[in-house]
Amino acid sequence: MPQNSPYQTSQLTRDEIDALDEAIVLDFGTDWCGHCNAAAPLVAAAMNGHAGVRHIKVEDGPGRRLGRSFGVKLWPSLIFVRKGQEIARLVRPGKQEDIEQALQALESAT
Repeated sequence: MPQNSPYQTSQLTRDEIDALDEAIVLDFGTDWCGHCNAAAPLVAAAMNGHAGVRHIKVEDGPGRRLGRSFGVKLWPSLIFVRKGQEIARLVRPGKQEDIEQALQALESAT
């Protein structure tokens, strides 16, 4: 999914995420969130060098179970997951370097 795409309103389940056998970044937020919009270019730039990592933008909010299952409290929250295991987490990232470090940790996790 392109990084500048809107957050998905259809909800994946935690079981579906845990069953994925690939490196993923779950990007929890909303399209109207100022912090999310500010972080979006940083996330997009960091993701450019990581074609093997799937970026999933998940709309979060009241009644959204996936965000609750990961304990998301602030947006954007980036959760780096491989084979159902959380490798790293960034909340309201402000630097591209922080995202790149988390991506490197995700790619090196087995």
